[in-house]
Amino acid sequence: MTKLFDPRGRGPFSGPRLLWAALGLIVFIWIVTGIYIVQPNQEAVITRFGIYSRSVEPGLHYHLPVPVEAAQLVSVTNQNKTVIGGSQGAEEPDESLMLTGDENIVDLSFTVQWHVSDAAQYLFNIRDPDAAVKAVAESSMREVVGRSRLTAIITNGRGEVQNQTATLMQRTLDTYKAGVTIDAVQIQNANPPQDVVPAYQDIARAGQDAQSYINDANKYRNRVVNEAKGDAAKIIQAAEGYQQQVVKEAQGEGARFDELYAQYRKAPAVTKERLYIQSMQQILSHTHKVIVDAKGANAPIILPPDAFRSTAATAAAVSPPAPTPTPPAAPAAAAASQGSPQ
Repeated sequence: MTKLFDPRGRGPFSGPRLLWAALGLIVFIWIVTGIYIVQPNQEAVITRFGIYSRSVEPGLHYHLPVPVEAAQLVSVTNQNKTVIGGSQGAEEPDESLMLTGDENIVDLSFTVQWHVSDAAQYLFNIRDPDAAVKAVAESSMREVVGRSRLTAIITNGRGEVQNQTATLMQRTLDTYKAGVTIDAVQIQNANPPQDVVPAYQDIARAGQDAQSYINDANKYRNRVVNEAKGDAAKIIQAAEGYQQQVVKEAQGEGARFDELYAQYRKAPAVTKERLYIQSMQQILSHTHKVIVDAKGANAPIILPPDAFRSTAATAAAVSPPAPTPTPPAAPAAAAASQGSPQ
């Protein structure tokens, strides 16, 4: 049987060989420690002897073992949330009290959502990035509130305050090269001092009522304007239709006149006589007429009073009210009143 260890140093695992094997195993393990994995939501920052060397994207990578190089993994996609201020009774209530532009005090709390955009700047340019973000957020909000009126902050001006604060924060952090991107600033609570809360609540309700009235007025305006546009379009269409009708009639009358003129040139006398007859027919067709033939008459012609009455009125006046026997002379009298004396 072969001995694994020979005290005299003649075996395969004698003292010096075992020492070299252990040393090689340690070196191998030390080299393997340089293998690291960067997750999809992370970015690795490699330092060489404590000095920034490079940034590495997600995946399987290798760096020189410690203490030559080291890798720090930073989450660059996760949303970070910082809360500034709070309700009364919190540990730091003073940070929520801010002075407005019209010299009023507002109790304001808000949150900031941000993420890391540059891992190297985030790690090495600022000692405490989270505290820096909170300090910059409070300072920026105080500056924006100091330029705004209390009524706007607690009613319908919050959006503008939030946008201005986010812009100012981003500009300040970019100056610091903090490697941080501000995603949103959201005001959670904004109230006036407790002594005047009821009055400002009335102001808020009045502002909401005013906005409601404005919306109703805009709705009424849109309806009236649309109706007016519809009526105007209808009138324009009617006018265009009337225009076309008048033009067509005028064109027809012109064509009729040209045709009549051509007939007149062929037979002027006949055309004149026909035109005269047609004109008299149009004039006399709607009037009550009495035709008198005065040939051979020597005495003055006297017409009865009802000669120019309409036929229906004359018939109603002559007809008896009840079906009674008619005297023999009545038809002759009626005939005399309607006829023409010779």
